[in-house]
Amino acid sequence: MEYEGMHYEGYCIRPPSESDSILLQVTLGCSHNKCTFCGSYKAKRFAIKNNDIILSDILYASKHFQRQDRLFLMDGDALIIPQERIVWILDRIREHLPWVKRVGSYANTKGINRKSPEDLTELREKGLGILFLGVETGDDDIRQKIRKGSDSAHCVEMGRKVKDAGIKLSVTVLLGIAGVEISLEHAKATGELLSRMDPDYIGALTVMLIPGTELWEEYQRGDFQLPDEEGLLRELREMILHTNITKGLFFSNHASNYLPLKARLPRGKQEALNLIDSALRGEIGLKPEWMRAL
Repeated sequence: MEYEGMHYEGYCIRPPSESDSILLQVTLGCSHNKCTFCGSYKAKRFAIKNNDIILSDILYASKHFQRQDRLFLMDGDALIIPQERIVWILDRIREHLPWVKRVGSYANTKGINRKSPEDLTELREKGLGILFLGVETGDDDIRQKIRKGSDSAHCVEMGRKVKDAGIKLSVTVLLGIAGVEISLEHAKATGELLSRMDPDYIGALTVMLIPGTELWEEYQRGDFQLPDEEGLLRELREMILHTNITKGLFFSNHASNYLPLKARLPRGKQEALNLIDSALRGEIGLKPEWMRAL
């Protein structure tokens, strides 16, 4: 009997902004899969899915997902797929899902580095409209400690490479990842990295301690302490204070955060700082712990 449905394997993750997108799983897991805080892909061995399965899912989507005009390529970093194969995927999407206006994907610095500027331009012309890059921090000591696989300068270079190709760039940063002692140093360095990279969208998430990860083990040993609510607010404030981008949106409305915030920078910067100050003074209620999630 022929399988009817999308061939999803394991726990599937997509950015909050892609909640209404067609989800096409073209890889399994993450090619890096070494970050100490991340447990998302520990149960998956990285692989690129078979073209026949990918095409089957595209054909299924052509029949059942005609109302969605965006598509997201899963899992962790579909951009790592060799150029010829990812072009084939984008061509099949355009052929069978002509109403799709934008294709998005997660990316890491390794995957971006493997694409030439001409490769990225070709992908943009084929419909790749946005890449989601996990920046996490601009502090090089913390980047090395959490095993991001690149320093801040290389991270900025890869982000700029995406933007130069005309692809929208959405990045995530992690509140709390530096622990308590150098919380504000991490925040300042991250704001400075964001200023150099100049992404279109910035999403601030709060670290969630996940059993089974190396960061969880550090926490259990007492080697890592997550800042409290006030500390995380001060970290967010410091990060925004030092973020000077040309034009973009700064979000902290992820389910993991205590204070939902959306600011259009640069003009909304002071308003965002004022909102955080109000929260620090206790004038604005924070999200209760039971409502926070990944």
